[in-house]
Amino acid sequence: MKEFKTILMATDFSESSDHAFSYAASLARKFNARLLLLHVINEPVDLRGFYAPHISFEKLEEEIEEGAQKMMEKFCQNHLRDYDNYETFIVPGIPYDEVIKKAISANADLIVVGTHGRTGLDHMLFGSTAEKIVRKSPIPVMTVRLEH
Repeated sequence: MKEFKTILMATDFSESSDHAFSYAASLARKFNARLLLLHVINEPVDLRGFYAPHISFEKLEEEIEEGAQKMMEKFCQNHLRDYDNYETFIVPGIPYDEVIKKAISANADLIVVGTHGRTGLDHMLFGSTAEKIVRKSPIPVMTVRLEH
C-alpha cells in the first residue's frame, strides 16, 4: 500500500467537508502524515463602482478573511485536539485551481475533498469543484460523498 506523507484536505466548512475530513484525518493518523487543511476564499466579485457606502471593498475582503480564519480555528479545535501534525492555509482564488497549486507546492501524496452530490441543472449551473480537481490534478484525489 502507498504511504501517505502529506495529505491535503480542502474544506469549505460544509457538512460535506466535515464528512470528508473524517477520512483525511483517519489516513493522516494511520500514516502519521502531515495534514494540510486548505480553505479557498472564492475570488469575490469586484464590487468597486457599486454604491455601498457602509463598507469598502478592501474592508469586505478583510472581514471575509477574518471570518474564514475564525472558522478554521474553530474547525481545528473541534476536530484536531489530539493531532498536532497539521497546518492550515486560507488563500483567495479559484477553489479547484488553488487546491491543485497548494497540493503540488506541498508535495502532497493525496488530496481529499467532499462532494455535495449535485445533479442536473444545479450541477450544470454551479459546476463541481471536486470534479474539476479530479480532472485536472496530477496528484491522486479522494472524493467523499455525503450520504443523505
